[in-house]
Amino acid sequence: MSGKASIELVAEFGHQVTGVSVSETKRIFVNFPRWTEDTAISVAELKDGEVIPYPDTEWNAWRNAKKDEITPNDHWVCVQSVVADQRGSLWVLDPAAPAQSHLVDKGPKLVRIDLASDKVAQVIAFDEDAAPQGSYLNDVRFSNDGKYAFITDSGVKGALLVVDIAAGKTARVLDGHPSTQMKKGLNVKADGKILRRPDGRGVEFSADGIELSSDGKYLYWQAIKGDELYRIRADALTGAGLRGEDVSAQVEHYGVNGVNDGLLIARGTEDMYLTSVQDNAIKLRKLAEGPQAAAQTVVQDERLRWPDTFSQGPDGTIYVTTSHIQDSAFFKPDAPAALPTQLWRLKREA
Repeated sequence: MSGKASIELVAEFGHQVTGVSVSETKRIFVNFPRWTEDTAISVAELKDGEVIPYPDTEWNAWRNAKKDEITPNDHWVCVQSVVADQRGSLWVLDPAAPAQSHLVDKGPKLVRIDLASDKVAQVIAFDEDAAPQGSYLNDVRFSNDGKYAFITDSGVKGALLVVDIAAGKTARVLDGHPSTQMKKGLNVKADGKILRRPDGRGVEFSADGIELSSDGKYLYWQAIKGDELYRIRADALTGAGLRGEDVSAQVEHYGVNGVNDGLLIARGTEDMYLTSVQDNAIKLRKLAEGPQAAAQTVVQDERLRWPDTFSQGPDGTIYVTTSHIQDSAFFKPDAPAALPTQLWRLKREA
């Protein structure tokens, strides 16, 4: 979908949503992180407008108040992302850091759920080397052969994680590299004003948006507190990176995106969609035009309050969540305890 578009409401939620993913059979999944509220459901399937705990109520049973009673390794603690791999599985990324603060011991994990049986099929736990205190694992993509996962860490010190799925082996790469860090001197705005917490801190997310090129050759990423796009060859990560070698010399600066959260390269194209959080907009960059290509607005709508995460359905429809981060208690102490958020789909204009 290129050119101009409008947005259509798919669902409204009574809690703060971040991730969305649509499977190859059109099943829609969403997740609700524990940021400023102790949500009753962390991962859900959307059925006829209803939010159904997924894969079951037990995996969703963890609560802040019961953290000493419920094991974090086999329950959702603070889920940030859900990704259907188009191979029959849904992957759930749990950074296990409620309020984006203290990381719960033995909580960080990447979990594969078999969509045919709706049962957990694999849990890849992340130790302190992969996810140290201060980390916040943010989003995940998978190599075209399904053997590797790539994860952004948007925490205090940004990094990428490379995961050998079969072996369950993880390497933390580009830890502290300029491409994965918050950009000094940049302030993220909303409604034309710099976003500040009551203590004066601004938006402080490191490497966040992540996407793999359609041919699987390049991994792209950027920090939210940043406006530049970077990329590296995927085989550099799955080769030297996974072996613990320094791959920083292979990082390429790939132009200016502006401040964005989610990234999506439309299937079979080099069209990168961007969630432009400062402008309440979705934008598009044609990567084939090179690093100098400028982002063009696809849709700008005041209802796009912090457009967050994209997913593309099997019919090509693009979905996007609005997580309303600028309206949350992080930045507005008088915000509602349960923050209303939405899921939208883009509709091509005639």
